[in-house]
Amino acid sequence: MSAHHLPPMNEASARQVLLVRSLESTDGASPHWNAADADWASRAATEVVGEDASGERFLARRAQLALERLGDRDRQFRNLTTAGRWRTWTGALLVAAGFALGILMDAAGPSRYVNILAFPLLGLIAWNLLTYALLLAHSLAAPFRAGRRRPGALSRTVARLGGALAESPLDDKASAALRFRSEWARASLPLTAWRVARVLHLAAAAFALGAIAALYIRGLVLQFQAGWESTFLSAGQVHQALSLLLGPASALTGIAIPDALQLEGLRLPEHTGTGAAPWIHLYAASLLIFVVLPRLVLALISSLAARRLENHFPLPLGDAYFQHLQRAFSGQAARVHVVPYSYTLSPQSALHLQEALGRAFGPRSQLSLAPPVGYGGEDALPSSIVPTGAPTLVLALFSLSATPEDENHGRFAEALAKALPAGTPVAALVNEAAFQSRFGQQPERLEERRKAWTRLLDARRMDPLFADLEGGTPATLAEGLSALLDRHARHGGSL
Repeated sequence: MSAHHLPPMNEASARQVLLVRSLESTDGASPHWNAADADWASRAATEVVGEDASGERFLARRAQLALERLGDRDRQFRNLTTAGRWRTWTGALLVAAGFALGILMDAAGPSRYVNILAFPLLGLIAWNLLTYALLLAHSLAAPFRAGRRRPGALSRTVARLGGALAESPLDDKASAALRFRSEWARASLPLTAWRVARVLHLAAAAFALGAIAALYIRGLVLQFQAGWESTFLSAGQVHQALSLLLGPASALTGIAIPDALQLEGLRLPEHTGTGAAPWIHLYAASLLIFVVLPRLVLALISSLAARRLENHFPLPLGDAYFQHLQRAFSGQAARVHVVPYSYTLSPQSALHLQEALGRAFGPRSQLSLAPPVGYGGEDALPSSIVPTGAPTLVLALFSLSATPEDENHGRFAEALAKALPAGTPVAALVNEAAFQSRFGQQPERLEERRKAWTRLLDARRMDPLFADLEGGTPATLAEGLSALLDRHARHGGSL
């Protein structure tokens, strides 16, 4: 099959990719899948998509082939592909419920006299206008908000009804199924948010339509009188208020709003009012203008956004697992560039780091060392610190023995991040070897120094990795390096 005939990374493919990822990232996840099976899946996918295919198409096809083979051996695990799948009937159910509740709403009030200044539908219009204002405020604040906004209780309830999974904390002992459920919940959160928004907007429009229907149904069998009463407002002020509120409906329906003199004749209790039919038409039209139409537009926007994510599902393909598979597919090697600050890496430490890179990113991984930047040289970084090409990861190398200083170490971290091309994964590697040799018997001092470095680097949004490059194990360092790359991919380019 040609690569051009394969679908892009859509929602279904992304779910399969994450399921296989959880399987291959969890030790002993299934007795029916081993390293030989993983190698077969990679080779078979390469043959199907061709060497010129994108990494996304390769990963999607590989996951499909893996689950086809695994499904013949472990159907229970394959059934996880349906976990978290959106229940399409949720929208129809909630829209029908909204319409029914709208009909049950007493839109005209408990009596047969309709106060045109206190029409129950005014509250519904006001609530929707407030909702639009909050949505606009959230949209404007989104670029400045740190982290993602927690959905409200109503949105979480609708998401659960729709079958969305809840993200849960994971530890090293988490099963593959639990890992998949949590990772899918996190990855599908934007799509779920748009789906929930679509359902809520349609349900709100249906509620308004139900309220309109109830008005006319009751008006067919009951006679309503309309008037107004107020302790503080004059007829002229009421005319101004009604012209502002009902002006668009008046223009749409052609029903004129009474002038001040006519409104004076509708004042209660001095007068008995007039037939409420024109006012019901005006308020029903206002509900269409201020609630139904905007909600339908917002539902359409949400639907288009959800459809886009369904067909082009974004996955954090920059993490260590996906990078390893894509490098194996493309034949490229991982490149890690290290920039020491006021510190010279010993040959033993360099060999330790190279071995860890091989464990984390494959045996073909390449390590490049920039010339050390001298203390005080952070204001004029040499061009040699910028790697050629696109590195897999850039590490600012510090020694834990140095006391972290904002004006030196902090400024160097900032300058290095700015000197690199946008989107380059960059983090800090803090070597504990010398400090451990001197203060290894004083764990409280070690922890205090780690916290000092963490505070300095957190302020620069740079993750630290503390490691003993002489006495530590390459496997531990490899896990830390993979975690750095995973965080970069998960946070959209920011470690």
